[in-house]
Amino acid sequence: MRRRTEILVLLICLVIVTTSFASTVTYDHRAIVIDGKRRVLISGSIHYPRSTPEMWPDLIQKSKDGGLDVIETYVFWNLHEPVRNQYNFEGRNDLVKFVKLVAEAGLYVHLRIGPYVCAEWNYGGFPLWLHFIPGIKFRTDNEPFKAEMQRFTAKIVEMMKQEKLYASQGGPIILSQIENEYGNIDSAYGAAAKPYIKWAAGMAISLDTGVPWVMCQQSDAPDPIINTCNGFYCDQFTPNSNKKPKMWTENWSGWFLSFGGTVPYRPVEDLAFAVARFFQRGGTFQNYYMYHGGTNFDRTTGGPFIATSYDYDAPIDEYGQVRQPKWGHLRDVHKAIKLCEEALIATDPKISSLGPNLEAAVYKTGSGGCSAFLANIDTKSDATVNFNGNSYHLPAWSVSILPDCKNVVLNTAKVNSMSVIPSFIHESLNKNADSTDSIGSGWSWINEPVGISKASAFNKLGLLEQINTTADKSDYLWYSLSMNIKGDEPFLQDGSQTVLHVESLGHGLHAFINGKLAGSRTGNSDNAKVKVDIPITVVPGKNTIDLLSLTVGLQNYGAFFDLSGAGITGPVKLNGLSNGSSIDLSSQQWTYQVGLKGEDSGLPSGSSLEWVSQPALPKNQPLIWYKTNFDAPTGNDPVALDFMGMGKGEAWINGQSIGRYWPAYIASNSGCTDSCDYRGPYSANKCRKNCGKPSQQLYHVPRSWLKPSGNILVLFEEMGGDPTQLAFATRKMGSLCSHVSDSHPLPMDMWGLDSKTRRASNPTLSLSCPSPNQVISSIKFASFGTPLGTCGSFSHGRCSSAKAHSIVQKVCVGSTSCSIDVSTKTLGDPCKGVKKSLAVEVSCA
Repeated sequence: MRRRTEILVLLICLVIVTTSFASTVTYDHRAIVIDGKRRVLISGSIHYPRSTPEMWPDLIQKSKDGGLDVIETYVFWNLHEPVRNQYNFEGRNDLVKFVKLVAEAGLYVHLRIGPYVCAEWNYGGFPLWLHFIPGIKFRTDNEPFKAEMQRFTAKIVEMMKQEKLYASQGGPIILSQIENEYGNIDSAYGAAAKPYIKWAAGMAISLDTGVPWVMCQQSDAPDPIINTCNGFYCDQFTPNSNKKPKMWTENWSGWFLSFGGTVPYRPVEDLAFAVARFFQRGGTFQNYYMYHGGTNFDRTTGGPFIATSYDYDAPIDEYGQVRQPKWGHLRDVHKAIKLCEEALIATDPKISSLGPNLEAAVYKTGSGGCSAFLANIDTKSDATVNFNGNSYHLPAWSVSILPDCKNVVLNTAKVNSMSVIPSFIHESLNKNADSTDSIGSGWSWINEPVGISKASAFNKLGLLEQINTTADKSDYLWYSLSMNIKGDEPFLQDGSQTVLHVESLGHGLHAFINGKLAGSRTGNSDNAKVKVDIPITVVPGKNTIDLLSLTVGLQNYGAFFDLSGAGITGPVKLNGLSNGSSIDLSSQQWTYQVGLKGEDSGLPSGSSLEWVSQPALPKNQPLIWYKTNFDAPTGNDPVALDFMGMGKGEAWINGQSIGRYWPAYIASNSGCTDSCDYRGPYSANKCRKNCGKPSQQLYHVPRSWLKPSGNILVLFEEMGGDPTQLAFATRKMGSLCSHVSDSHPLPMDMWGLDSKTRRASNPTLSLSCPSPNQVISSIKFASFGTPLGTCGSFSHGRCSSAKAHSIVQKVCVGSTSCSIDVSTKTLGDPCKGVKKSLAVEVSCA
């Protein structure tokens, strides 16, 4: 009996222990409420498959250090269920491990199940097999689709429940999302849209997660679903009920990169302005899309024409390094907002005008606490305003944050964080190869056959749409035709010259006549379709036309995006040069081959016995597989491959795909600026760089994929290139810079000091080497007065203190970090009565 009593007591204690950490998550009109307390929450998106499990802990910790409370991620259906009822949650797909790592760091999770994700991800995250279910129509009031959507959503929820990962079970997940940006396109689905959304909401609620559900961009989200905002700015957003909080699920930190496009970026001053404006106007939950963008490995890019890099100009870059000053300035913004949290959660803001384009928002607690935001939304002119009897200078397009309604702790336009200029150090891929061998030692190759080479090829009358034919098992589909041409054909009266006319839904094609490449054409991110006229030479008698059609990621956005086709749908014609005669080949019997022979032969793994190493290495020829062995670059710095010299294709390292490469696609020469004015509304095309250069030249290689030696690199080169030009590019931290004026607020960390000490303190310029084993080795530039330029291109202005350089050198050189008062007392006064600043650039070693 005593034994049974002991067991009973033990079980009761166990129940108490396992349930004591469970949280109650609800919401009211002001905020998400956790365990009865309203919370101001800063969130950031990290998509687990766009990095590696080895990178996850560091990414999560850097997010926490940057001031995040929540990590937000989509769930990628096509990764987890590539074949119906066959699941993959291993490696980069290990969602449970990712969520648990976030929990171990002490952060919350927002799980955006969708299961449609958009995300510039192939097919919007839907598995292709979904398309072939009889009678199915995506994202509408359609029973076959709803059954599959519910089955997958329920599976993910059940997985999370089994691992006790919902906050209601003591886990980190405080929010889930159902559907995604449907409100942007629901009008196209007509009367069936509203019942579908109502069903999706009810289905999600019925899964009983114990935490709130959201729908972004869905103004008619049914109660109790919270509708949320996505965009560059969401300060004017209002939820569809006064019982719901104002939430921003996607604050776009930059924009995605397309092959053929210039590189977009978003100035941190504008991003910080957008964040502060959102909290000024009543927001309490804000998420960066992306906080770390990462890499589109394998064939996961959508679009079409989305690049392999998904860097997104995020605060943590593609390689997992903090992007400065963006990361640091936003960290300070988060600290400033958290200083206002008690007032923010206590009440709604009282908003008043301080003049044209000038606005104050005041929050007061019941106990007399007060916080304020002062905004100047003018795009050009600075302003001085009076607020609570004090005068404040507000730069154009900025917000000042006053945690006590008196002292400015931060202005969004005044960046007090250092800048870092990264650099890439190149080294040879085959540094141990015989340098006397001009053939290109260390490389072997296999030719991919032109046209039909697989036993699985089949014949069909007419031209087939590509996605329905390949089910996206490969980027490639061969369309092959053999034909006999009589010597007296009318269209050959000018000789053997004729024109091959091809029309395709996209995304690109290569035309081979009698085994030789005759011409190529690709679409672009604005128009994937291809129409081309290729002069060709045919011969009397038998001729073969082999058309290789290719996709570059499937459509991921828009109404009925799943019906966007690809491939050569015609017409395909032979046109005479001058007499107007033609032959339409569209309805003839074509032979089709899905994918490449090398794909079926396992060439990406590098293990085939067919590789050729002699005679000379073929270069600048289409349809060639290349292989080489290499040693990894030494050290722990992030690694990329520089593909300059190659055309287009895909690359594998030790059997893992680093994605599509396409350095031959050059961005346009127009639309870029040397510097981008952060003032004024941002758009995806406002700030661009890299004009006239490859859209992407460097491709991330995760360190965890590399061994010290004996690594295998395999390339499939589609267009033609020279693999011996490939090189490693190791990412290093280059110069560190900071530029702080004598009117900057004090560093955020000084806010905790008493008011007397704060009044006696000055703005401070701080620098810190990125690695603990580095010290500041040299001062490249230092000027106090009116310095000009930006990091990497500073210059002295009309006035400059003669002793600034020596002071900075004395304080900083030999130290891992240093701080300098930005004041005339410390640095002298080279020009009395003039506003001054200190600009410094240093190197670490």
